[in-house]
Amino acid sequence: MFHPILRPLAVATLLAGCASLPSEPPPAAAFVMLGVEGVPIARAVTTAATCPAITIDGRTAPMAVRAPYGPIPLRGKEHNATFHADTVSNPVLSCETPLPSGARQVSVAGRPLPLPTAAPKRIVVIGDTGCRLKGKEFQDCNDPQAYPFARVAASAAAWKPDLVVHVGDFHYREDPCPADRPGCAGSPYGYGWDAWNADFFAPARTLLAAAPWVIARGNHESCARGGQGWWRFLDAHAYDPAANCDDPAADDRADYTDPYAVPLGAGAQLIVFDSANTNWKGFKPGDPRIARYTDTWRKIEGLARRERYNIAVDHHPLYAFGANQDAQTGAITLFGGDAGLTQVFGALDARLLPSTIGMLLSGHVHLWEQTSFSSDHPSQFVAGFAGTAEDIVPLPKTPPAGQSPAPGAVLEAMSSWIDGFGFMTMERTGPDTWRVIVHDRDGKERNTCTVEGRHSRCAVPQV
Repeated sequence: MFHPILRPLAVATLLAGCASLPSEPPPAAAFVMLGVEGVPIARAVTTAATCPAITIDGRTAPMAVRAPYGPIPLRGKEHNATFHADTVSNPVLSCETPLPSGARQVSVAGRPLPLPTAAPKRIVVIGDTGCRLKGKEFQDCNDPQAYPFARVAASAAAWKPDLVVHVGDFHYREDPCPADRPGCAGSPYGYGWDAWNADFFAPARTLLAAAPWVIARGNHESCARGGQGWWRFLDAHAYDPAANCDDPAADDRADYTDPYAVPLGAGAQLIVFDSANTNWKGFKPGDPRIARYTDTWRKIEGLARRERYNIAVDHHPLYAFGANQDAQTGAITLFGGDAGLTQVFGALDARLLPSTIGMLLSGHVHLWEQTSFSSDHPSQFVAGFAGTAEDIVPLPKTPPAGQSPAPGAVLEAMSSWIDGFGFMTMERTGPDTWRVIVHDRDGKERNTCTVEGRHSRCAVPQV
């Protein structure tokens, strides 16, 4: 019991404590992404039925609803790459608020958010971050050695970037973990919030708090896969309830978005384009995607005219190698960039991308790779090595004679790292020059490269 003299003080203390308790849970995720023209957008995902409060330079108001509260609906077995009728997961609410230019302090439910700089000089590049649970391939999501994305994200945050670029493929937990695989036991799966949270938002927490993000869409975020979560949580464009991947009849709209530019200052910009629904085998005559990606290229070309130096960002490489190995003979066969995009873009420009684009940042292939060309093609960097199970077939140390990853492209330098997890950083040293570093999961430097215009060269050919 309280002493009579102390009782009023104790009661007052308890009441003060109760008054400070939150009336609803804090958001599961809160971050800043850069949208069209680099406009910063505060996003939040919450399990509460109402949006959290956002405070901008001392003024507080509720965030606006982006996608309404509820579970992500099931599309049906004929419309999902993997369908499980038991995967309806917890309901969530998606919220957003565009941030005014010059905002100095922003917080969501008391959580400070990082703000953009006018000319970011330190950029982290990551991609292919989820834990693979699909078909016959099961990663040990519970083992931080086998699935180290949380460690990669923390190390990248410690580098103190001004900007984070994610080159796509966030969601990989599509099938249930087999009963005989303790390494992934208990993992959520399917296309609902629980799997999205486990695959991206929870492990990326430290890096989401470190800097604003620019986000490209991967094939894992197409409507037939994780597209519903993509539209609710990550797409930079306005949310359209009639074309958000919920209704398969609207996939011909929801599977494509317009390219957009993000200024970098000093005559440079990023151009982000959506390649989620391409076909690595190429398109047959009459495929409606030919017209879609023709429109994408024309809009990229229009954006690229606006600045002297451009860095394109998408998921599928155009100028990089991947490798397959024959299980019987051990022979290694190289393959080049995405055939669907090469087919469509190549019909418009032999270079594939407009001449003012000096670099392409991509993912999709689960490794790190750099290519540079003596012909008029941009440097390619592939950063698909941040979390999902890595490719293990090695690429050659030197450019293979007579082989090219893109039509007419003449290799002058290449470098790669297979079977290693990490992240890439870019530090701007001039109007069109960069110092690139390849880091392992702990942030240790494993390779360094220099970029001058459209040319790049790395210290070692193989990590």
